[in-house]
Amino acid sequence: MKKIIFALLSIFSVVSVADAQKKTSGAIQFETTVDPAAMAAASGFQIPEQMKARMPSAAKSNFELLFTATNASYMPVEDMEDSNGAGGGGGGMGRMMMRFGGGAGNREYYYSFADQKLTEVFDLNDTTYYMPSKLTLSTSGPVGSFRMGGGNPGDTTKPKPVAPPKIEVVKTDATKKIIGFDCKEVIVKSTRSVKILDMDKEVTEETHIWYTNDLGFNFSPNPKMWTEGTVLAIEGKGNSTIAKSIEYRGVSSKDVTPPKKAKLITEEEYKVKMDNMMKRFRQNRPGGGAQRIVVPGN
Repeated sequence: MKKIIFALLSIFSVVSVADAQKKTSGAIQFETTVDPAAMAAASGFQIPEQMKARMPSAAKSNFELLFTATNASYMPVEDMEDSNGAGGGGGGMGRMMMRFGGGAGNREYYYSFADQKLTEVFDLNDTTYYMPSKLTLSTSGPVGSFRMGGGNPGDTTKPKPVAPPKIEVVKTDATKKIIGFDCKEVIVKSTRSVKILDMDKEVTEETHIWYTNDLGFNFSPNPKMWTEGTVLAIEGKGNSTIAKSIEYRGVSSKDVTPPKKAKLITEEEYKVKMDNMMKRFRQNRPGGGAQRIVVPGN
């Protein structure tokens, strides 16, 4: 009888260990929705109906967070059939990186949990770069903001410096379930002074961050919008990213490791490159002012 009990306990122990190991790796699917007209309205800009008709409609895109006990990666994906199960999970949809050249582009983010390191990987001018970064709360504003361009087409001077917005972080008592996890809410309020049609105006935008500490690692779909824990949703006016599902399965270490072919670039070097690109853009753009949607952190 004792032998039978011991055998059963051994089996339960093996099952428990296997179950625990299973929950240390997997994939979380995120969906991002961007509505340029709603983002512009949230920033206090009244859009003429004619301009609104020419603006792109709300668009959705998919992202995937792959995680192991020690590392993670986050990137935009498109669905594709994969008989290998995208990293050894067995069946299902696979993962394919969608990287676009120029500008901010879409990026891959790689996390190392032990030393809290974050690496951004992106293409710029036909070169793949990696840039050391970190999870933080941006002081430049919320998830999305609408900024007015303009000036004379021949003006090649640097744009006038813009005063940083006033940032207020509010922890609320609100909670909600996202993909089965209890999440807490942080509201980031950003108040900035803007000039619209030669009128000075104060505009306040709110971004709602929903996070959980139950996954045991730090992460955010926007590294510049993070306060603590694993962020499973970021909601702003006209711009949101929300976790839709989670699957516990095996994940290959190569899928959560930055590519070796990437070239190192510092934040200072990246800023210089982007400033030069914007200067060339202002020199070459056609007559008249311009408007653009800016989404920090992407």
